[in-house]
Amino acid sequence: MRPEFLNMLAKEAIFSGAKEIDMVINIGLLKSGEYEKVQEDIAAVVKAAAGKCVKVILENAYLSDEEKIKGCQLSEAAGADYVKTSTGYAPTGATLDDIRLMKAAVSSKVKIKSAGGVRTLDAIIDYLDAGISRTGATTTAQIIDDFVAKFGS
Repeated sequence: MRPEFLNMLAKEAIFSGAKEIDMVINIGLLKSGEYEKVQEDIAAVVKAAAGKCVKVILENAYLSDEEKIKGCQLSEAAGADYVKTSTGYAPTGATLDDIRLMKAAVSSKVKIKSAGGVRTLDAIIDYLDAGISRTGATTTAQIIDDFVAKFGS
């Protein structure tokens, strides 16, 4: 029943004007080795998104490296556009080691987004070098000010 419910929620979000969908991977299923069910969940959202961008949040703070790799692989197999480190609300957020691990786990078709803990321009530059395409940051105004000071407008 879960894939159908996720499909319905994603369709409703798209109908209401969403241009992108973020979903959190089912951590319990992933940790239990129920990989087919995890992939079915993601695929249901991808299908409902009808070509809109789908980002799968792994919530890395709760996963082993092996589970992070598997989560990335399942996300790609299900057709997700991005894998994302965290919601930003877990005990820890993005790490450079996680970005490198995630980048190595997917093909170039899947992009990486960092979230949680990336708060400075220098950190964003480091994360870009490690392989992200996007980041989530709560200090955007300061980062932009630092960019302008460092590189000009």
